[in-house]
Amino acid sequence: MAAPNEITSSQLIRLIGLPDAPAIVDVSTDDDFALDPFLIPGAFRHAHTDLAGLKELLKGRACVIVCQKGLKLSQGVAAHLRCDGITAEYLQNGNTGWSAHPDAPRVPAAAVPPSVCGSTLWVTRHRPKIDRIACPWLIRRFVDSKARFLFVSPSEVASVAERFGAQPFDIEGVHWSHRGDHCTFDTMLDEFGLNMPALARLATVVRAADTNNHDLAPQAAGLLAISVGLSRQYRDDTAQMEAGMAIYDAMYRWARDGTNEGHDWPAGHRQ
Repeated sequence: MAAPNEITSSQLIRLIGLPDAPAIVDVSTDDDFALDPFLIPGAFRHAHTDLAGLKELLKGRACVIVCQKGLKLSQGVAAHLRCDGITAEYLQNGNTGWSAHPDAPRVPAAAVPPSVCGSTLWVTRHRPKIDRIACPWLIRRFVDSKARFLFVSPSEVASVAERFGAQPFDIEGVHWSHRGDHCTFDTMLDEFGLNMPALARLATVVRAADTNNHDLAPQAAGLLAISVGLSRQYRDDTAQMEAGMAIYDAMYRWARDGTNEGHDWPAGHRQ
């Protein structure tokens, strides 16, 4: 019989990427992690011995605790957190079970930039439209939920990156940028190992809209229109990005399980 605070890999896959997804905490030992240095999308590492620090980080947020095999470390940490009133589950079979699941993506730990004051820090050109909103959404939902983003003049992106330890993205000549006919969103999917069908489908729409190649996806014209309209609503780039998160949340759910749905009116009536 499954424990009441156990979650399977299949169940967790359905939660990853959603705005209300639980925090995923990897408490596996350093030795175990070194043998298989990959993360579940959105997971962060934390020592199982630092329960007080973990509770401070979670601030009451529901979580899934992961260790190597889903045994003593994850079950013990989850039980401690539940004892203190935090909704906590542990992943059945841990990282070992996750890596064996055919639909479970794994993020190479080496691909995740180092934290700056507790989160990854990114910098790009101001006045974002498509790629520069889609990429922050992807990072927040699948890599680092606390990621911070700086928007500056195009000429200052490189200098700000150097001075503040930020990762420059979506400008020419940097690691996180366009490659060939693919946009920065595509690059991030490749680098972070996010080979999920829904994200691949969304990437096609983002690429089509961002590179003005609407023949790739009929949804591209709509995404462009929404993105331009959003940019006209906001003078503050950070506020625009936060508003744009809801757009990409909706696009992701469409790409994941809504592409077969159509609409007409009156229902069932066609000209």
